[in-house]
Amino acid sequence: MTKRIETVVLDCAGLSAWITQDRKVAAMLQIFSELESDLVISANTIIEVSDAGVSMPRLNWVLSRLKVEPITEQTAKASTKLLKEAKLHGHKYAIDATVAEVALRQPGPVVMLTSDVDDMSKLCGNRVRMIAV
Repeated sequence: MTKRIETVVLDCAGLSAWITQDRKVAAMLQIFSELESDLVISANTIIEVSDAGVSMPRLNWVLSRLKVEPITEQTAKASTKLLKEAKLHGHKYAIDATVAEVALRQPGPVVMLTSDVDDMSKLCGNRVRMIAV
């Protein structure tokens, strides 16, 4: 029997891999779909993934299948607290902190598809399981 995963959070690398139809990520997302897991991103991730090479129709299709969490003042304050606790600072970690904050407030168990397992683990602790993409 497969363990239930309530929420799957995608960071920029996870979202980008889905947009580009990466086979490994597509297979994982199929499994999560069968488990009826919620797929979630931070609104900042849309900005981070968007560049000249991104297919806007494909991006919009993927976004239609996700829950996009807004970034509010409360999110920013909570993200700042995560940065301080992890002893990280600066713009390099700002979006990661908002993605981590979104992950931490989702119903669990939560997994995150990320290319930055080290920093995301520092920000989320052991409350979110990291899957490298």
